[in-house]
Amino acid sequence: MGIVRSFDRRQEPRWPANLQVMVWGVDTQGERFLQEAHAREVSLSGALLTGFDADLRSGDVIGVLYGKKKARYRVVWVRYDGGGEKMQAAVHRMSADECPWRELLNEAEGAGQPQSPAQLPSK
Repeated sequence: MGIVRSFDRRQEPRWPANLQVMVWGVDTQGERFLQEAHAREVSLSGALLTGFDADLRSGDVIGVLYGKKKARYRVVWVRYDGGGEKMQAAVHRMSADECPWRELLNEAEGAGQPQSPAQLPSK
């Protein structure tokens, strides 16, 4: 048997976080939604969003607001949390929009790799 290798397609590091964000868009039923969620494992180009109810699918475009900055993200994949009630979505930022948590990541990079999610505070 050959060597099994794990390749990570990510081009940049992800940082543990627990950022409270607002997410909006159109769900699979064509209904608009606006609700709070949490951004975890953030990077300049993406994040893992958790704790929201909207039913999304891969390819959907949603908006994310963090503090006073917003950006559009394309949904890469979705799944339900362990309880099956809340949604998780991996998202990738649309290149035309600026990363809303860029300042936090710049601070974190200057201080080195964060040791815990508490090092990237929520707003």
